[in-house]
Amino acid sequence: MSLVQPWELRAAFARSLSGMYGHEVPAYTTLLDVSQEVNEDVLATQGDAAERLGSIARVTAERHGAIRLGSPAEMSQVARIFAGFGMHPVGFYDLREAATSAVPVVSTAFRPIDSGELARNPFRVFTSVITPSDRRFFSADLQHRLEAFLDAREVFPPELLALADRAEADGGLSSAEAERFLQLATASFELSTEPVDRAWYDELEAVSAVAADIGGVRSTHINHLTPRVLDIDDLYARMEARGITMIDDIQGPPKWEGPNVLLRQTSFRALAEPRTFRMPDGSVQQNSLRVRFGEVEARGIALTRQGRAIYDAAIVAARDRSVGADAVGRQDVLREIWRRDFPTTEAELAERGLGYFTYDVVDGGLNLTPIVYEDFLPASAAGIFQSNLTSDGSKDVSQIGTELDEDWMAGILGRELHDPFELYAAQSETSRVRAAAQLGTSDLITTPGEHS
Repeated sequence: MSLVQPWELRAAFARSLSGMYGHEVPAYTTLLDVSQEVNEDVLATQGDAAERLGSIARVTAERHGAIRLGSPAEMSQVARIFAGFGMHPVGFYDLREAATSAVPVVSTAFRPIDSGELARNPFRVFTSVITPSDRRFFSADLQHRLEAFLDAREVFPPELLALADRAEADGGLSSAEAERFLQLATASFELSTEPVDRAWYDELEAVSAVAADIGGVRSTHINHLTPRVLDIDDLYARMEARGITMIDDIQGPPKWEGPNVLLRQTSFRALAEPRTFRMPDGSVQQNSLRVRFGEVEARGIALTRQGRAIYDAAIVAARDRSVGADAVGRQDVLREIWRRDFPTTEAELAERGLGYFTYDVVDGGLNLTPIVYEDFLPASAAGIFQSNLTSDGSKDVSQIGTELDEDWMAGILGRELHDPFELYAAQSETSRVRAAAQLGTSDLITTPGEHS
């Protein structure tokens, strides 16, 4: 009996979530329509150059989701579920430090790690977990009550976890099992219709809207499901023209004449969605919450550690120099710094060891192809979160934060936490060795900084 392979499950899961999310958040369907329009126009205008960072089929199918969980146990369980889809934890992101407002979460991203798997379907899910022990946000009493609330809920049913374990162990599922697996997994990320305890939600929201979204309800849900677009500036303008309010900025690198690197992101603002509340007097009332938004992204070239250090410094410098400026002014400052610090061609990016590339032999010569950045940026993620919060919440900077790092994340997941730089470097090196063999040399020139 042939099995439905993890990549096929992953592709079907992305489609299933997209259908569900479009039904729950109609503006998301508009975002998909506009993304497709933009991509078709870029392809028609630029031809093959439009597919420099991935085929149009891959770009069109590409999604990244975002979810927020409440406990180490839930993180361990979701790691099992994503493993069934061929997705592994990559990277560690501390949004507590990246955000100026109260965002008490640390995160990782689950995605394929093999280049062939990424080419088949690159679905990735940015996954955050709340940090109740961090005294900058939560008192000891609130920590105790929040953890008790979270420990009492069941987010992922045992049948789903069992199917996920089987998919991982056997390398796939039968068609009947696959259908059930997809059904249960999709349902786990739907927005619950269960009434929300108004007093409890409000208490957490006073700390952070993110904390309330995670710990104020008895389930989890997709917060956004992000398509990939080839011209994010054009998309931004088209969405605004359709009357959909976007956040103020496009997060990440600026639009400029040189190579696109890392990740640019923006979103439409979180919409007021009807929710049912249970009031302190026991009555049930209708109101609304703003927790879900429509993010979109444009992906560029993966940077080496050396390149990333230049990027991080540029972002800090631009932020410091553009205090009080509007969105246009902030982009102008960032572009000016970019032109000063980054090369204007892919060749120079490779020569200076700032970006990752694969190597192959074409007509007897060495050809370089950029490696797409598959991961996330803490400051950009925090910027998207902050732009969609109803308030800044409360953060007591006089308190010392709980130390949480990559080892802590790997420990609660019970799995290896992959280093994105090492994944890109390995992909580049494998291609380098193969190209050297084709050229009949063991001394293919090493790009400076490639392994850093």
